[in-house]
Amino acid sequence: MGKLSLLIETNNDDGVQTLGVMYVLNGRNEIQFRCMTLELPWKNNLKRISCIPAGTYRVVKHKSPKFGECFWVKDVPGRSEILIHKGNYHKDVLGCVLVGDDFKDINKDWRLDVTNSKQTLEKLYKIMPSEFELKVFRS
Repeated sequence: MGKLSLLIETNNDDGVQTLGVMYVLNGRNEIQFRCMTLELPWKNNLKRISCIPAGTYRVVKHKSPKFGECFWVKDVPGRSEILIHKGNYHKDVLGCVLVGDDFKDINKDWRLDVTNSKQTLEKLYKIMPSEFELKVFRS
């Protein structure tokens, strides 16, 4: 499979949340795995209320006291403790990235949530190496 990396593409920021797609890519940029992402909206990279800016980041596997096995996105300018972790709703996130296998309005608040987040994160955790690169594209 070669060297793996993550790519997040977002195109749906409604001012409350941002929806996207995450791809696991091998060294030849072939898709090995795909899932959905949910983040906060773009609010000028402000801590705890904004998604992270477009860019390329180093990511490491991490064991969080709150979320268990997850990923820590490093070197985000002006930010720290950015995680890729489990959760379903935009209210579950303070500047981090949630993953799931699909979008659905689970809690009937008229907003799409990510589904099967725990299982999706477990699959991602098994696939990814201990350290890798994440590219974020925002449109």
